[in-house]
Amino acid sequence: MAEEQAEFRIYNSMSQQKEIFKTKVPGKVSMYVCGVTAYDFSHLGHARAAVSFDILFRYLKHLDYEITYVRNFTDVDDKIIKRANETGEDPLMLSNRFCDEYNADMADLQCKTPSKEPRVSEHLNEIKDMITQIISNGYAYEVDGDVFYAVDKCPNYGMLSGQRLEHNRAGERVAVDSRKRHPADFALWKAAKPGEPSWDSPWGPGRPGWHIECSAMSACYLTHKFDIHGGGIDLIFPHHENEIAQSWAADHESHVSYWMHNGHVTNNNEKMSKSLGNFFTIRQITERYHPLALRHFLISAHYRSPLNYSISQLENSSDAIYYIFQTLQDCKDAVSPLLQGETEKNEKVPQINEAAKECIKKLNVEFQTKMSDDLQTPVILTGALQEALKFVNTSLKMLKKKMQKRAQLQLIQSLLEVEKEVGKVLDVLGLLSSKSYAEVLHQLKDKALNRAGLTEDEVLHLIEERTQARINKDFAKSDKMRADLATKGIALMDVGNEIIWRPCIPSEPLVAEVVHRDQRAPTVEEKQSSSSVNQKVDEIPGGREGNDLHTTT
Repeated sequence: MAEEQAEFRIYNSMSQQKEIFKTKVPGKVSMYVCGVTAYDFSHLGHARAAVSFDILFRYLKHLDYEITYVRNFTDVDDKIIKRANETGEDPLMLSNRFCDEYNADMADLQCKTPSKEPRVSEHLNEIKDMITQIISNGYAYEVDGDVFYAVDKCPNYGMLSGQRLEHNRAGERVAVDSRKRHPADFALWKAAKPGEPSWDSPWGPGRPGWHIECSAMSACYLTHKFDIHGGGIDLIFPHHENEIAQSWAADHESHVSYWMHNGHVTNNNEKMSKSLGNFFTIRQITERYHPLALRHFLISAHYRSPLNYSISQLENSSDAIYYIFQTLQDCKDAVSPLLQGETEKNEKVPQINEAAKECIKKLNVEFQTKMSDDLQTPVILTGALQEALKFVNTSLKMLKKKMQKRAQLQLIQSLLEVEKEVGKVLDVLGLLSSKSYAEVLHQLKDKALNRAGLTEDEVLHLIEERTQARINKDFAKSDKMRADLATKGIALMDVGNEIIWRPCIPSEPLVAEVVHRDQRAPTVEEKQSSSSVNQKVDEIPGGREGNDLHTTT
């Protein structure tokens, strides 16, 4: 890519505007992102948060920053204890299991592993030390083994969210604790209850409140001053607001330069939540769609915008991924044999053609300017990247024609250079795989067969039937067989005398139905819609309740 880079700007939730990105230490980035409360399989909202900040992580690496990326696990929490009591498991063993499951999902989605993944249970000393410091500084008080933060002593409380103490109405969400000096005071330490895991502390046995963990762990790995703090938009209040307050109480010099938040996942433009039972786990989606298709869908909207989940959009993303990898595979298949023995030892490789130069320049300029403008991934997916893929396909057609050896070599070189630049863009977007192009295509076809309810042998048998129908000049039957498969997302293509198949967007929209067989794991069942092919259909899955990235106190 071109060496010259556009100035990187990111949206700062604190100032509510885009700002030029400047690090506290030149060439180094310190970033903390709120992770999951590990008590169940992760859902689509968790996936969006992880992928959004993975894109940021990858792009900062592309800009040659040295990055310390910290993303925590909450493994001590009310919801974990409740689930462990239901299943009869040890709470820490249960949370450890779901931490591992989360990491497996992240690997499927091509999310890079953060530099550090701290867990609450492993940082009790740092948490207790910070609470002690806050009490010593006069910003918290102990009552019956509980420690509460005194919000009215924080002069700038509400600076991130705009929430003011005088606007908070007590008792609307949870019962007011009469022991608190102010209704908005929140727990830094919770006294132990019978049957709950607990740890010794200066205030008696207990466990940390929700908010303190992130202040303590971010300070542990990044100090009280660092560059980026990220999370879902639901975490702005109360979680991030309380983080700011307690970090300031522990050290008045504490400061985060940029607060970044990703938007909700919605259904019919309504935020999804576990309480409504209309969320879906990552596993439920990737059982039927390739993880790269899910990732493509997640970055098809700007990270700060609401993302409305629909089966049709996921089908579009699946088709887009298939097109990308088929184009790259076709390029490899066409170019590889021609490269063998084509150039003389002393023969100079010709320069790429002007069309390739223009294609690469446009791709680089758009990638740099749009990614540097607060990570405009949707523009990258639909703009010059598509033009570059089109260039590859057009050039492959030309390569099949007779031409002089030098012209052929120039075209091959042009294809290779464009393919290389496409690969760089896809790598930053996280849309490449450690597997070969052919393996990814095979996986995509397997997922399509799964959605269609067919095996490959059954599709090949139908192709044989259709071939025989064409031989018998029964074109009505032939056309109907082709159309029937198209409704299921299987496209038949006549290539010379051969018929091949590939996944496609179903010619009739699919509607997703939520079947509540289990409160924790709703399933998705798809059926053919009775609506016309061109009618826009609203569907269900996907989403999260933002605070499920942690759990409320």
